[in-house]
Amino acid sequence: MDRRQRKTREAIYRAFTALLREEGYAKVTVQQIIDRADIGRTTFYTHFDTKDALLRSFCSEIFDHVFSVDPGKEKTHDFSNAHDIKAKVTHILYHLREHIDVLSGILSGESDAVFMGFFREKLAEMFSSSVPKDPAVPYDYRLNGVVCGFCETVRWWTKHSGYTPEEISDFFFAAMAITA
Repeated sequence: MDRRQRKTREAIYRAFTALLREEGYAKVTVQQIIDRADIGRTTFYTHFDTKDALLRSFCSEIFDHVFSVDPGKEKTHDFSNAHDIKAKVTHILYHLREHIDVLSGILSGESDAVFMGFFREKLAEMFSSSVPKDPAVPYDYRLNGVVCGFCETVRWWTKHSGYTPEEISDFFFAAMAITA
């Protein structure tokens, strides 16, 4: 992707996230995104087939970085030398906090399924080696419980955003009874 295409895509993302904060996914229209990004309709559809495709791309952009194997040092946090599961969870929470006002718009309505589908898939990969095996409970059942528990933790946090990523991570690990 050349520089001009990246700038256009960034303008679309900025417009989209601003509208999500203001109205929530269900109420946002492609026309509003086009107007806010100050681009033409053809330009929007060159980058994205639909508003749902834009949401999927937005989720991919967030998750590709958040779930990267080697996170680098960033302005608000540094998990570059921490590789345990609790550090990974806390790193995810830092990035979700940056988008917490957008998340509430995404998690209300039909966009919830798209976001949570991506999120669950990435979380299952991440937690797969950390969920302890127990002969009394099928492994996939336990993994699903941990993944869903974290998803619901994030949903809860969007409504109770006064907590830090570290506190939310502590709550999650205590509630799930998994070791970091």
